[in-house]
Amino acid sequence: MRERIGSASKVVVKVGSSSLTTPQGTIDVDRVDALVDVLAARRKAGTQIVLVSSGAIAAGLGPLGLSARPRDLATQQAAASVGQGVLVARYTSSFARYALRVGQVLLTADDMMRRAHHANAQRTLARLLELGIVPIVNENDTVATDEIRFGDNDRLAALVSHLIHADALVLLSDVDALYDGPPSRPGSRRLSEVRGPEDLTGVELGRNGAAVGTGGMITKVQAARIATGAGVPVVLTAAAHAAQALSGAEVGTYFHPGGRHPGTRLLWLAHATTGRGRLHLDQGAVEAIVGRRKSLLPAGVTSVEGEFAAGDPVDLCGPQGLVVARGLVNFDASEIPGLLGRSTRELASALGPEYERELIHRDDIVILEAHT
Repeated sequence: MRERIGSASKVVVKVGSSSLTTPQGTIDVDRVDALVDVLAARRKAGTQIVLVSSGAIAAGLGPLGLSARPRDLATQQAAASVGQGVLVARYTSSFARYALRVGQVLLTADDMMRRAHHANAQRTLARLLELGIVPIVNENDTVATDEIRFGDNDRLAALVSHLIHADALVLLSDVDALYDGPPSRPGSRRLSEVRGPEDLTGVELGRNGAAVGTGGMITKVQAARIATGAGVPVVLTAAAHAAQALSGAEVGTYFHPGGRHPGTRLLWLAHATTGRGRLHLDQGAVEAIVGRRKSLLPAGVTSVEGEFAAGDPVDLCGPQGLVVARGLVNFDASEIPGLLGRSTRELASALGPEYERELIHRDDIVILEAHT
């Protein structure tokens, strides 16, 4: 079971802001060095390491004279702009103690969606690892938007683990494991392993995030579901237990991997997006998409809801209003009403050959558990 972690040849490690900073929000040099000590030892043993590190916004608070994480996006992005340099400089100095070099990789959720960006990120990370570099990955907060962003690095780390075909993902936090209730509450029980969703029944995941970060136990469990759904085992534990976790010791919570290996874009679509609008389908279209994995054609859509642009994620709803799938739409919301109920051949004849295509291609559709 956990021996897969200890013997992994390629590992993604994610560390959160609260594990890197002082209570005042500045970078804690000793904590960074302690983490790097562990990662460098594993790297020197031959394991390829990708570090997904939060902390850019937190690192920018001090230089900007801010006492707490800003609420507005513009100031968050300004803090990230200042703090990312501080953060990478600290990692560069710390890894240099072991003659290891780092490379900065900034990604957005949009990069995981667009084929060219996705492929470039994959090639860059692969080449950095081949060159013996330790990639330091973070969300590109400066250009990410409220509408399309991870908002935490837990899910980003899960997608990166799939992107580089990692053998394991280690999520480091300020909590030593997943508990069935608040860890501070007497009687809360540590979950040593999670084999599937049924093991999470009744688990209280608590609030989202700490004072200087955005991730919480909710996002870590979401990240574990993404990674294990792609066949990558996950260990969730405290940063103080990083060495034990990487060795395969019985610390934290171990999430067993599943057997499926879906594309990274579909993982992103299912777990890191929300629909910008909704397309309501007739029963025939639902059966074609869910049962036969077909593309969505205009003839199967009964109505459109919301405002969105071509390329945006939209939810697909059945006749009862339940969301059954999500996809990347090929048309703006304003164009779709005039297409409904018509065949692509009819549309091409009436409007031009550019309309002889599906509303959503089957490669851009992910099936979801039905929900409202």
